[in-house]
Amino acid sequence: MAESQPLPFDPIAEARRHWRERWGDEPARPMAAVTSIMRAQQILLARLNELLRPHGLTFPRYETLMLLVFSRRGALPVGKMGERLQVHRTSMTHMADRLEEAGLVTRVSHEQDRRSTLIAITPAGRELAERATETLNAAGFAMEPLSADQQEAITELLTSVRRDEGDFAA
Repeated sequence: MAESQPLPFDPIAEARRHWRERWGDEPARPMAAVTSIMRAQQILLARLNELLRPHGLTFPRYETLMLLVFSRRGALPVGKMGERLQVHRTSMTHMADRLEEAGLVTRVSHEQDRRSTLIAITPAGRELAERATETLNAAGFAMEPLSADQQEAITELLTSVRRDEGDFAA
C-alpha cells in the first residue's frame, strides 16, 4: 500500500473556515473538535495496527484477547464481551471466529447455562497477548508526541464526554 503524501494545508482548519463563513463561529468550533477527534482516532488506530501487525493482530482483536486475559476465568459469553467492548454481537461473533481460526480462543459450553457459549482464551492466546502488550507498552501505545500531562488531560476530557453519555455508571 502506497503511503499518502501530507496535504499542503490542514483540511480540518479549512473545513472550519468554510463552516464559520456559512454558519458562524459556534457550529464551526464543535465541528472542528469532533472532526479532530475522529481523525486522531484514525491515526492512532493505524499506528496501533502497524505495531500489532508483526503479531498477526489488529487492535480490535488485541482488545478482545485482553478482555479475556483480564476476566476472572479467561472466558466470557459473546454477549458480555460485546457489551464490554461496545460492539454489536454480530461483530463480536465474527471477531471470535477469526481468533478461533488462529487458535487464540476456543468456544466452550457454559457450565450453568447450556444455551450460552463462552469464548475462552487459549494458552497461545495468552502468550500472544503478552508479547503484543510488551510491544504496545514499549511504544507508549503510539501516543507520541503527547506528553504524560497531555495524555492525562485527553483522558479526563473524554471521560467527561463518556460519563455524560451514560457510557458507565458515575
